[in-house]
Amino acid sequence: MSRTTDVVVLGAGVAGLSTALGLAATRGVLVLDAGAGSTPWAQGGIATAFGADDPQAHAADTMIAGAGACDADAVRVLVEEGPQRVAELIALGGRLDHTANGEFARTLEGGHHFARIVHAGGDATGAEVARALRAAAVAAGVEIIATSASGLLRASDGTVTGVLTIDGERIGARAVVLATGGLGYVYRASTNPAVVRGDGLALALRAGAALMDMEFVQFHPTALFTGAPGEIQEGQLPLVSEAVRGAGAVLVDAAGNRIMAGRHPLEDLAPRDIVAREIDAVMTRDGASHVFLDARSVGDFARRFPTVAAACAQIGVDPATQPIPVAPAEHFLCGGVRVDHRGATDVPGLYAVGEVAATGVHGANRLASNSLLEGMVFGRRLAAELTLQLPFDTASPTQEPQAVALGEDEDPQAVRAIMTRYAGIRREGNSLAAALDQLDELGEGPLATVARAVVASAAERAESRGCHWRSDFAQTLPNGGRHHVVVRLDENGRPEVEKTLKSA
Repeated sequence: MSRTTDVVVLGAGVAGLSTALGLAATRGVLVLDAGAGSTPWAQGGIATAFGADDPQAHAADTMIAGAGACDADAVRVLVEEGPQRVAELIALGGRLDHTANGEFARTLEGGHHFARIVHAGGDATGAEVARALRAAAVAAGVEIIATSASGLLRASDGTVTGVLTIDGERIGARAVVLATGGLGYVYRASTNPAVVRGDGLALALRAGAALMDMEFVQFHPTALFTGAPGEIQEGQLPLVSEAVRGAGAVLVDAAGNRIMAGRHPLEDLAPRDIVAREIDAVMTRDGASHVFLDARSVGDFARRFPTVAAACAQIGVDPATQPIPVAPAEHFLCGGVRVDHRGATDVPGLYAVGEVAATGVHGANRLASNSLLEGMVFGRRLAAELTLQLPFDTASPTQEPQAVALGEDEDPQAVRAIMTRYAGIRREGNSLAAALDQLDELGEGPLATVARAVVASAAERAESRGCHWRSDFAQTLPNGGRHHVVVRLDENGRPEVEKTLKSA
């Protein structure tokens, strides 16, 4: 063993750093930073309940967006503990935007019935959260090293006892925390950077942990379309924040007709799954590669949304005078590694937090700006758990643990093409079966493994719910708010899926 510590955290985003900060005073903690993940790219803000009645209203909006698949207890934890976590962020030096009279500047986003989104730098909230948390972690003595995990170390009884890094270092730990984010790179186009590959999900499966709700992959309605007409988008796409629609922008087709008018009571601010499907339907109808977001009515656009304005300028669009070309792109995994409300998986020694984890708080579709909040809330809860439950000494295992390695994908681009074609916004049973057959020919690498988990779960859920839409099962079943669990990998690396009776 190269070295040992109390806790190793895989990931230096909002969830990983929130966990590490909560442990810094009582535990030895080491953070592995694989590179800038999704946190710095988050634009809109942090959904935060204001006033005595707003936690209940925030919970209601979250449950509605989650389409009957949310865990009500997890939602309660999120909305009740969220304001304290935001207060702590400010105490750590987080600089949130204020109005001229000194109050927090709050915006409205999709699925919310009240303006409760606090933000930083107009539309650069994630970057400010990442900056503040990292600075605080370093000041608290948290060691952050630039590397990533290539495997987990596991004792003979299955307990996870550390990690193997890509540099070949073996780090022993009493607890390993997955904070690796989602699976954006599994698709050809995503708002996530390429480092977000689903590795934490694959590591969990390799170690014997269960995944939950993997069919619920959220596509953000308004990623900036940066290509030529008819071109298939590729790589990380700039996000056009939902707050732009909250400020009055509307979605239109090429002829200028409003897309969301009359389609939902909240129209352009409907939950993301509904807006993304409507855009996809218009694109299919018109044979178009994108639609438009008309923000010309939004005053002082460049000041209010400097990140979006800069991205638009890169493709020669001025949002003050021209509609913005947009199209849906993969954005967020609502499921993940099955955990309890304090981050424990069903494998001893292994924990998960943030987007990689499935607490049930998002259900079938995440409410806008609940992601940064989730990372802060459940990161601190996990830190409390590890502070109370782990002994203060770091013991070495009696036998040398075995490494459970990720391996490599045979053809990552083929995996991404299959997922984009068959497991996107619209799905169908025969196509999902074809996707599984094609993925089975691509080996047992991490990308293919995670892709199989998504497709197998999507094939099993014979209904449409939230961001999982089946053209052959368009109805939402009255008792369908049950969770699918990828129980284990078989000897061929294929996920086995079962239905549980845990309902919302």
